[in-house]
Amino acid sequence: MNWYYFIIYLDRAAGLICAKHFTNQINEQGLAVDPETGKPIPATIKVERQATTLFTGRTAKEICIQLFEETKPCPVSRLDHAAYLGREFMRAELALVTGKDYVQD
Repeated sequence: MNWYYFIIYLDRAAGLICAKHFTNQINEQGLAVDPETGKPIPATIKVERQATTLFTGRTAKEICIQLFEETKPCPVSRLDHAAYLGREFMRAELALVTGKDYVQD
């Protein structure tokens, strides 16, 4: 089974909202494993992983169009995750516009 997640952050110098997309797989034991090596991803040690894709946009709408409408197949398959990402992109846009800090929930 494949799972994915996004790390959202701001690139203030470029004026962009950024979302790194990562994938991993779940093995028969229910452990998250690296899709390239098949080895379990440890939860207690920091692991550097390469993002599958980097999505960027100046606004929440721009990045949502890129992610949900232009990317085929769409990397988001669950409506609750799509709603969460939309909320986070709006929070990131507000922080970008106001100059406040953004920390992903």
